[in-house]
Amino acid sequence: MSFTVGEHSPRHLRRITRAYLHLWSLEEVVDAAELAVTELLANVVRHVPDRRCALLLLRLDRGVRIEVSDHWVRMPRHPAPLDRSGEPALDEGGRGLMLVEAVADRWGVVPLPPGGKTVWCECDTRRLAGR
Repeated sequence: MSFTVGEHSPRHLRRITRAYLHLWSLEEVVDAAELAVTELLANVVRHVPDRRCALLLLRLDRGVRIEVSDHWVRMPRHPAPLDRSGEPALDEGGRGLMLVEAVADRWGVVPLPPGGKTVWCECDTRRLAGR
């Protein structure tokens, strides 16, 4: 799906994500996937000037892959480092990706030529079954 996101877009796209995951019988990853979609789209709202992006949900044998692509050249910052007490540093940036890292099994960024990137994450059902 390609679109221009606004402040309320993540809420609507969470519903779409939930519907697909129920259709695919992946209820175990709904909460994690919804949070990841919310944070990845919030990054577009906050950081991409024209707010244009594409969301791709891919059903995998082990769960779901979520990809959000945009044409903004700035790459996302890695989650905020921890301070000496083990708490996130006071840096305002990177907290959304810190949440994605917490709920996803894997995540990463792929640069797109001539500019832009795809930020992706995967949520596995197997990991959840082992909890």
